[in-house]
Amino acid sequence: MMNTRRTIGVALLLIFALAPALTAAQVTNADYERAMGLRVKLQPLALDIVDRGGWIEKTSRYWYRKSVSGGNEYWIADAASREKAIAFDHAKLAAALAAASGEKVEALSLPFFTITFKDEGKTIEFAGAGARWSCDLATYACKKLEPFGPGGPRGGMTMWERGPAPQAESKEAKASPDDKWEAFIRNYNVCLRDKASKEETILSRDGSEGNYYAFDLIFWAPDSKKLVAGRLRRGYHRIIQYVESSPSDQLQPKYHTMEYAKPGDALDILRPVLFLVDTKARIEVDDALFPNPYELDNPAWREDGRAFTFEYNERGHQVYRIIEVDGTTGAARAVVDEKAETFFYYTGKKYRYDIGDGREVVWMSERDGWNHLYLYDGATGAVKNQITKGEWVVRSVEKVDEEKRQVYFQASGIIPGQDPYFTDAYRINLDGTDLVRLTEGQGDHSVSFSPDMAYFVDTWSRVDLAPTCEIRRVADRTAVMTVEKGDIGKLLKAGWRPPEVFTARARDGRTDIWGVIFRPSNFDPKKRYPVIEYIYAGPQDSFVPKSFSLRSLGLMQGLAELGFIVSQCDGMGTSNRSKAFHDYCYKDLGDAGFPDRILWHKAVAAKYPSYDISRAGIFGSSAGGQNALGGLLFHPEFYKAGIASCGCHDNRMDKMWWNEQWMGWPIGPEYAASSNVDNAGKLQGKLLLIVGEMDTNVDPASTMQVVNALIKANKDFDLLVIPGGGHGWGGAYGERKMCDFFVRNLLGAEPPDWNAK
Repeated sequence: MMNTRRTIGVALLLIFALAPALTAAQVTNADYERAMGLRVKLQPLALDIVDRGGWIEKTSRYWYRKSVSGGNEYWIADAASREKAIAFDHAKLAAALAAASGEKVEALSLPFFTITFKDEGKTIEFAGAGARWSCDLATYACKKLEPFGPGGPRGGMTMWERGPAPQAESKEAKASPDDKWEAFIRNYNVCLRDKASKEETILSRDGSEGNYYAFDLIFWAPDSKKLVAGRLRRGYHRIIQYVESSPSDQLQPKYHTMEYAKPGDALDILRPVLFLVDTKARIEVDDALFPNPYELDNPAWREDGRAFTFEYNERGHQVYRIIEVDGTTGAARAVVDEKAETFFYYTGKKYRYDIGDGREVVWMSERDGWNHLYLYDGATGAVKNQITKGEWVVRSVEKVDEEKRQVYFQASGIIPGQDPYFTDAYRINLDGTDLVRLTEGQGDHSVSFSPDMAYFVDTWSRVDLAPTCEIRRVADRTAVMTVEKGDIGKLLKAGWRPPEVFTARARDGRTDIWGVIFRPSNFDPKKRYPVIEYIYAGPQDSFVPKSFSLRSLGLMQGLAELGFIVSQCDGMGTSNRSKAFHDYCYKDLGDAGFPDRILWHKAVAAKYPSYDISRAGIFGSSAGGQNALGGLLFHPEFYKAGIASCGCHDNRMDKMWWNEQWMGWPIGPEYAASSNVDNAGKLQGKLLLIVGEMDTNVDPASTMQVVNALIKANKDFDLLVIPGGGHGWGGAYGERKMCDFFVRNLLGAEPPDWNAK
């Protein structure tokens, strides 16, 4: 007994003696420099990687940008001659642009990505160096076209969703196609003027400041005998406030406002009204088919003037209709009537093509459980036939060939045994016969068809296979020429290894969940590494990389270099699989596929002892920020530390168009159930919140409301506010703080003393 006690005592003394050494473990400046400098070191080693391109006007010539030693060059491949050549003299263009802009420009680092050839290839236009430019390729003279900036409306808004502000009188008039009439607005009403006699007629008298006709919503029929105008009842236009604490041009803060519709807000209500020129009749269109619009969109007259159409998206996104209105009587009917029990994904899985002036319609729908194409009879509204069918997904439509009655599209999941997210190009007849795969090679394909549909460029790769870019003939799919084949020999010699693709079963025990695993370059399979998951579970897409890219050498591979294994997977509730797979997100964004993700992590750990899920972290931004904090709140048994950047932490605080799509309308208890604010008191792990004070994508107040709730719940957490910062990680400083956070809380080490000289 005495010996045993002495042994225990000696052991305890040794533990206490070693404790200072263990807590003093440190990750050095050199470790950070290696991790953060990985992209700079390795990216130049991947050569002949094509990342941009486009057909030149209506020719068989295709321009593209590829990586070369020292930067990037622009080339042209000619499908007809099967030859390729450099697109222009890069040194001369750089010198000309530098002289015109006053900025430093390097030949192999030109300040733009895409170009547009004009004047039969004699000039190019591009946006860069603070403006849009046109450069003559004979003289290399560059002239400024217009200022270049973000501009444009905020994503997701359309003219008919949030209409123009009331205007009592329009200064301009819209001329009829035959140029005999002019339509204009006076005192919020529609008026008509005979251009020859100048005689004016008031067509409507029901317009007012609160329920007005808008000049931008006047559309003439092709026969000049009819016009339709939109009458708009203005809803609630929410304004959110910003304080820019540290502006660059003055000492005192600046104050900003921004219009920002949030879930539940009252929308503008638009009603189309038909006017007949000959009789000056005003015909109200019965709104029985469009009683509660989220938006009325895509107004257009039939070419023969017999009717006009618009698309009706019902609030709540469970009903979507193409509505045709008779141009004489104003009678409305549904050409397509799409209904869903959960949601109709109008921003990502809607496609419409009218054939023969609307006599037939190609329409996209998930009504059979998979995203497919259907052919409608435009006169009766009946489905003539389903064009595509099977347990796979149409991803996009490239072209409908009316003459040959064929449709070209991209799809994924058709080929058995292949990653179901890999896209390929296909052609099929409109009657659903003769499905033909146009692309070859097991990988993710991106295609671009020539204007005459004679050729297509296919650029394809995998995460472990460099891109091949080739031109093929559409008619027989034969290869015309290899444009470029990526060379990663130097990259591999330098020690780069691609992420590992890994699959495991989802919560249903049947469906495969696909993900990737990044390991440090000095990975030792005998060691155990903390695990960090990068998450973005937004239902609008799938997010695990499928094609070759060195962008992963940034945050994910960089984090791995500090001593972690970093992974990413797409759980149920994300897009590009079956409708049932997607529906897991409905009215439950808090789910975020976590039951599938955790099973996936456990499967990785079962195969690889180095994958230490007892030290699991998670990070994400935007919707991923909501997801990352949700992991800590709803699954603290698994996730021990998390970083949430600019998160939409409560779906009632974020953009209407995005959140009502998935969480439904009207606002129900599901919003609170998924809210990180309402559930903040459940926090158990370590948390870092990052927010930019000038984030115009997600209201920064969403993060601050989480902060308030955590304080009220007496929870410990870290907060990083970026003065003047927008939507993102907080720049280099924010990314470094993220690394520090995981080093401390998962590695149990100390990052460098950044304040030391």
